[in-house]
Amino acid sequence: MSSIQNLQSFDPFADSEADEFGTSKTANYIHIRIQQRTGRKSLTTVQGLPKQLNYDKVLKALKQKFCCNGTIIEHEELGKVIQLQGDQRKNCQEFLVEEGICKLQNVKIHGF
Repeated sequence: MSSIQNLQSFDPFADSEADEFGTSKTANYIHIRIQQRTGRKSLTTVQGLPKQLNYDKVLKALKQKFCCNGTIIEHEELGKVIQLQGDQRKNCQEFLVEEGICKLQNVKIHGF
């Protein structure tokens, strides 16, 4: 009998960076998205911020720095999500990195 190379077991999830609780380190990303409203109006959403942050203080600082309105939405799957008026994706990314809330490689910007 010849040795068959295809039958070697390969686990595609073996190299995933999951801890003993099953949560992966990729869950630590902060996602910044844009949602188009009517016409030229848009919303910027920020999700995945650490739970130990005071969301009210972060929102207040974002609103003052970018001169826009915003709110905190409680989502059943995503947790707390910050919504800001207008396209503030790059501004939010720079703010989060400057304030030391996250690292640049942990921020994902989505949208057109």
